[in-house]
Amino acid sequence: MARKGRGLGGWAFLIGVILAVIFGFLGSLGGTITWVLVVLGILIGLFNIADEETSHFLMSSVVLVIVATFGQSVTQAIPMLGNILTALLILFVPATIIVAIKNVFVMAKR
Repeated sequence: MARKGRGLGGWAFLIGVILAVIFGFLGSLGGTITWVLVVLGILIGLFNIADEETSHFLMSSVVLVIVATFGQSVTQAIPMLGNILTALLILFVPATIIVAIKNVFVMAKR
């Protein structure tokens, strides 16, 4: 996903995942960090996923979202892991929505 030469999208991906893990670990997913993760997710969706990567990204991110959502109940014994999954959801859901919308527009042009 994040490759050399991707610029803003690559940095958004790297920073977003690092922040999601750090703030998930700390358990501090308040208003500002949530918005930062959402904005980074939008940037990832807009700038980091090339057309040829769309199918792989959508499949991977949908699996991540499903597993993270259902994994919340399993990870109740380890709250820190649940917080990290929640932070990753906050990052990847906007990216997935943006990439899916872009994909629909590409298919509609054909």
